[in-house]
Amino acid sequence: MVFAFVSGGGSGVAADVLTARFARQVLSGRWFTLFACLLILSASGATYAFGIYSRALRSSLGYDQRAVATLAFFKDLGSNVGVPAGLLNEVAPPWAVLAVGAAMNLAGYLMVYLSLAGRVARPPPVWLMCAYVCAGANSQAFAGTGALVTCVRNFPETRGAVLGLLKGYVGLSSAILAQVYLALYGGGDARSLVLLIAWLPAAVSVVFLGTVRVMPPYRQRQSASRVGGGGDVFFCLLYISIALATYILVMIVVQRQASFSRAAYAASATGLLVLLFLPLAVVVKQEYRIKKELEESLRAAPTTVTVVEKPTAVPMSEPVSTDTPLPPPRPPSSYSCLTDFLKHTFNPPAHGEDYSIPQALVSVDMLILFLTITCGAGGTLTAIDNMGQIGQSLGYPTKSVDAFVSLISVWNYAGRVTAGYVSEALLSRYRFPRPLALTLVLLLSCAGHLLITFGAPRGTLYAASVLIGFCFGAQWPLLYAVISELFGLKRYPTLYNLGAVASPVGAYVLNVRVAGRFYDSEAARQHGGSLAAAGGDKTCVGVECFRRSFLIITAATVAGALVSLVLVWRTREFYRGDIYAKFRDAALTEESPGDSGLGVEQRPGQAGRGGGVNGRQRDG
Repeated sequence: MVFAFVSGGGSGVAADVLTARFARQVLSGRWFTLFACLLILSASGATYAFGIYSRALRSSLGYDQRAVATLAFFKDLGSNVGVPAGLLNEVAPPWAVLAVGAAMNLAGYLMVYLSLAGRVARPPPVWLMCAYVCAGANSQAFAGTGALVTCVRNFPETRGAVLGLLKGYVGLSSAILAQVYLALYGGGDARSLVLLIAWLPAAVSVVFLGTVRVMPPYRQRQSASRVGGGGDVFFCLLYISIALATYILVMIVVQRQASFSRAAYAASATGLLVLLFLPLAVVVKQEYRIKKELEESLRAAPTTVTVVEKPTAVPMSEPVSTDTPLPPPRPPSSYSCLTDFLKHTFNPPAHGEDYSIPQALVSVDMLILFLTITCGAGGTLTAIDNMGQIGQSLGYPTKSVDAFVSLISVWNYAGRVTAGYVSEALLSRYRFPRPLALTLVLLLSCAGHLLITFGAPRGTLYAASVLIGFCFGAQWPLLYAVISELFGLKRYPTLYNLGAVASPVGAYVLNVRVAGRFYDSEAARQHGGSLAAAGGDKTCVGVECFRRSFLIITAATVAGALVSLVLVWRTREFYRGDIYAKFRDAALTEESPGDSGLGVEQRPGQAGRGGGVNGRQRDG
């Protein structure tokens, strides 16, 4: 399907494609920006691999479970508190945001590797390791802001599909890194995985620094199909990502059942890289279609002469003289400035208009979203971060525990793309509100928490990892799409990151204060009331290690779902209307009278609703 245009066009297509001019068109187009962002995000989700090397942190550095939970919290804090990245993106181009993220990734994870490998003078204390982990994980927020916000501004009318696709690749990233790690290092050593996490994401971001940028708006063809229609380029990219996820899932199963050599691992990684770069063929096909449509429109455009009438000068009346000069205007007082600021802050615009940052911060809708994600993402993230310890406490072998982490990554991807594409299709066709989809996702995640709570029969943890990974992934494109729809795109880089702060807040409460404390308490009871007993063994065994914790997490998730219903009620009228109408109007106003309907980029519309929509609002 991707390469059909090459075989159909023969040598003529090859002659058009294999030119320096067409290569420049591809590299400067918004579709190549999307491809670059896919690759950047496919390597940026190292935080989801924490469950693999957390056991190495415990064994090498002698930490207890509460210390590991604290490290997990700072990992989540760094990856989700992206307000500095959002503020930087307000005043700097995306390449600057990506460059800062690459530097933080290399510095933070390299120090974690040196600590695990014993290359430092003495083992770092917990607070210093928390700083290393937080700095390395914060690079994910910079990568996500630079890549994701850029693509949402480039494709605002298909933001659900864009968010689902990009966040889906983030969800797959830990499994992708694991496959590359097996090919390069052969597995068996978590320190080598941390070393790979240190240099590979930074290298990918540096390679594409010059290609990630916001494009000016231009009009798409009226005949372009909607998301979900045949031939939509975003669905072509979706099919490739599904093939990538399926390939990774098959490799996980095969590698758990058979013994692989280094050459076999290298061969499987080669197939993975082919699927990762396959979207480039979609980009070339789309740019070739743009090129041909541009040539056809220029040939068909009639020659017109524009007559400009000179306006008639209207004589101005003589100014009225006065003997008393008017006093100069009095500068506003600090009191009036404060009252104007408060009046502006607490008088927000309608849903869908551009909010300022203070207006969004004090908005009831943002508060509801924050509480919902605190409960929902906090609970699922607690399960993901503790999956290694959960499997160990229930008696699963090490291979199975590693499989749980990879399964979570794959189903994390599935949740993201499903939530993004399905919510976009339901919203476009049936006006189904996205906040209600978020409510349903939270209720579904309760089933996964309950499976961990009871821990029986054998094999239940596989189903729990699937449900939790899916629901955790599904929350993010829904959250980011709702924020962009309710509060506008003008301050989206900062508001997008403000919403993500809820995740580490929930993880701290539910992971550190609840799961970590109950785990250590049960481990102490099993070892005679002291963690120093039994040679310092801190391992807890049995269903009781996490039962009380996940009962509390289930109750908190249900409460978050009930809170989200308030947002569904508040936004019901907004989602009944056409929320993307103003973006189509903005694209029409950007069109000049003599450009043959091609917009400011002099490009025709894309084939598919995702192509050729305006990049940002006029104020954005």
